[in-house]
Amino acid sequence: MNGLADLPTFDGEGNVNVVVEAPRGSTIKLVYEPDLRAFKVRSALPLGLSYPFDWGFITGTRAEDEDPVDALLLNDVSTYPGVVIGCDVLGMLVLDQEVDGEARREINNRVVVRPSWERRLAYADVSELHDRVREEIEQFFLNVTFFTSKNARLLGWKGRAEAEAFVRARQRADLVDA
Repeated sequence: MNGLADLPTFDGEGNVNVVVEAPRGSTIKLVYEPDLRAFKVRSALPLGLSYPFDWGFITGTRAEDEDPVDALLLNDVSTYPGVVIGCDVLGMLVLDQEVDGEARREINNRVVVRPSWERRLAYADVSELHDRVREEIEQFFLNVTFFTSKNARLLGWKGRAEAEAFVRARQRADLVDA
């Protein structure tokens, strides 16, 4: 067991478990290091940028980049690194990026979730978000990678059903029956 990354993907009520790495308003990128069972600062965000919402990962999953599936927690308050939050899946921003040192691109989707206890932002699907909010989220993800070699490209939005199917397809086989 490597701690937080090995928790089940879903809680007892069918919500996805999301671990917060960088809380809303953070100007540094924090990442969970399973071998250390602790959070490390990976980098500072570019000047003027901060996370618009809590940022983290869905437990018990593995994305194409071998990390857990990324998640943006749509809530109007910030929490803290390391908390596990049961969330409803709302949709997903599909993007790809260059792999460092390789001549290929990989998918690195951002699943958008809402804490199951969140009642002020009672969206059921990303399609219900105002266009401006979706555009600002897109721009945030492009801006945070601007000074890297990732060359991220936005490929569009997917709704709740497709995002839930993506999460289920990315569940780690070694944890599904655990």
